[in-house]
Amino acid sequence: MRRKTVGLYTPYLDVMGGGEKHILSILKVFDEAGYNVVIFWNTNLSFDIQNKLKLSFHHLRFDKDLRNMTFIEKAKKLAPLEWLFYVTDGSYFFSPAKQTAIFCMVPDKKLYHMSPINSIKTTNSHFIANSHFTAQNLHSWGIKSSVLYPYISDELFQETTPQKKPMILTVGRFFKHLHAKKQDKLIQSFLKFQENHQEYELVLAGGVKKEDEEYVEELKKTYQHHSVHFRTNIAFGDLQQLYKNALFYWHFTGLDVDPVTHPYQVEHLGITPLEAMASRAIPFCYNAGGPREIIDSGKNGFLFKSEYELLQQMNYVMNSSVLQTHLREAAYQFVHKSFRYNTFAHHVKKLFYIK
Repeated sequence: MRRKTVGLYTPYLDVMGGGEKHILSILKVFDEAGYNVVIFWNTNLSFDIQNKLKLSFHHLRFDKDLRNMTFIEKAKKLAPLEWLFYVTDGSYFFSPAKQTAIFCMVPDKKLYHMSPINSIKTTNSHFIANSHFTAQNLHSWGIKSSVLYPYISDELFQETTPQKKPMILTVGRFFKHLHAKKQDKLIQSFLKFQENHQEYELVLAGGVKKEDEEYVEELKKTYQHHSVHFRTNIAFGDLQQLYKNALFYWHFTGLDVDPVTHPYQVEHLGITPLEAMASRAIPFCYNAGGPREIIDSGKNGFLFKSEYELLQQMNYVMNSSVLQTHLREAAYQFVHKSFRYNTFAHHVKKLFYIK
């Protein structure tokens, strides 16, 4: 019997970030169920998908970018698909695939302007959001969506309690635009914390694209301190070790942003805090957007609204090793229950009718 085929189009595939891993993981579930998978991208990125995102496929091929196809050629390529998944850059197109899903990972109103023509183009499309925060924003713009959380890689789960170091970790791409990770503000807060806790070090890890290298150099020059360390573009195994070593995890995305007027500048979910929790680190996240869905403040981590509140929370936790143990275990159990691959695959199969 001929295999069924699903396809993916996203103009951001080469970013190879959390959003790309999320949508490719959906296709991986189809792949494991025996479907062929085709990605519309001009070059074969299988190696990067395997090495950067730790995803492997049995039935994957690449085809020409949809942007380089004529209308007729595009129709011929898409019509046989059981599902077409795509990420919009603000533009939409008529999809002749049997089913179409539009994957929404950035709650930016400019991307989801449902003009009369766009409404017609997406009449039979399913919108998939990466968090309830994203879904709520879509709803306010007249779009109904289903929420599908990502999963955390099995390698990051610390099944046994690791021996932690006096280290605070933050992980996120280094850039100033969109939902910037606010590394500068984070360093400033750490230096205040470190005045009374000199044994602690701060490690800032994350990817750096060429256009953002100047920003990283600016940070390094401004904050030359023996306890502040930068780890850029590191291998997955090195990142795994950082998570294992860190006792605390800080996340500043959304700081000083109005989540109502600029929701795209707020953390949409918070994959790296979840990864830290899987590694039994205690998360401290800015109290807005996606982190509100994953942090039960005081029980499996903390949410803060200001630097003062963060430092107060840190001092509170620092004074009790018993509380630290409780928080680390609660964080781990929360992610272990809700963000394993098997749970993710179950939701994908249910949402997209995979038997």
